[in-house]
Amino acid sequence: MLPLDSTEAILLKSEELSLYKKLILQLNKDFLRANLSVVFSEDISPEDLKSQLHKIVTKLIDEQFVEYINLLYIIDVSEEKIKQLNTESSKNLIAQNVYLILLREWQKVWFKENY
Repeated sequence: MLPLDSTEAILLKSEELSLYKKLILQLNKDFLRANLSVVFSEDISPEDLKSQLHKIVTKLIDEQFVEYINLLYIIDVSEEKIKQLNTESSKNLIAQNVYLILLREWQKVWFKENY
């Protein structure tokens, strides 16, 4: 698996490999497992997905921190990577969180497809 260094790169690669819908399904599955009433449409554009994830992560961090931590646990985002996030700017922090969530979900989808 090639390293993907941005949210856009993850979304582009998932589309290139025809795995975008599987990425959406994996997100829906893990949000459901985390008891969050979020369902992404399989027809959602990558730009809209990124925007909705930003809004959701912002709301979770600001208003439902325990649920946010639970979501990261369910998705299996590395605790070390979370500790390394740059917290100087909240906008940057949200973008980094969205990237880590999508990266981990992408890894799950890619491994299931290839192994």
